[in-house]
Amino acid sequence: MQKSFTDQMGREIAINFPPKRIISLVPSQTELLFDLGLDKEIIGLTKFCIHPIEKFAERTKVGGTKKLNIDLIKDLKPDLIIGNKEENTQSDIEELAEHFPVWMSDIFNLDDAMKTISQIGALVDREPEASYLNHLISAGFNDLKTLALQHNIDKKVVYLIWRKPFMVAGKNTFIDDILLSNGMTNVIKQSRYPEISLDELKNTNCDLVLLSSEPYPFGEKHIDEIQTAMPNAKVMLVDGEMFSWYGSRLVKAVQYFFEFQKELY
Repeated sequence: MQKSFTDQMGREIAINFPPKRIISLVPSQTELLFDLGLDKEIIGLTKFCIHPIEKFAERTKVGGTKKLNIDLIKDLKPDLIIGNKEENTQSDIEELAEHFPVWMSDIFNLDDAMKTISQIGALVDREPEASYLNHLISAGFNDLKTLALQHNIDKKVVYLIWRKPFMVAGKNTFIDDILLSNGMTNVIKQSRYPEISLDELKNTNCDLVLLSSEPYPFGEKHIDEIQTAMPNAKVMLVDGEMFSWYGSRLVKAVQYFFEFQKELY
């Protein structure tokens, strides 16, 4: 049965429904698809789609999110490809869309993430499962917002995603929205992921500097570098997946942030 869907970039695609040969081009959405129960249907994923790890090992790797192996994808003959505007390269997506149905997400906040879970659930014939995930995420993040208010968490924050050069999460990012949900205000006013010098970082006068585990793998050795430059700020390592993965990982993120908030009281 042919069925039409509109993706989050306003593109209409027609697929054989329900799809039986799916390639996922984004790690967080790959994890979502497995959590929706699509074990047999997922035939390809990227080398960064590591969760769940036992599923990752069994699937064909179609390159990285920014550099896909187009010929290999063509050989796999998918009946649906699922990507993301920010994560994937426009030229790759345009080439694939000439041959296959490609559904794209475009996500800036928690509401967008939940809408994506609903829409992907409908796309792959897993609407009840998607609805249940959203119920857990909605209830959990409402509780997190309430707790942040109850404990008067009001921190000015910088969230570092890269080193040499330093890069930060700015406005109009999913990370920015997750910070707000937990009583933290991003002091970076620029949009998306601007570069920042150490001097500019000092001048933000933030309370908290968060060093993400991805895409740059910040570790203990980097804390001293930032702490020396900013002796009045608290510098913490954080799990980047919890702040930036917008699929079913958000269910796990709720528990992570319950514990995380305790360090901010």
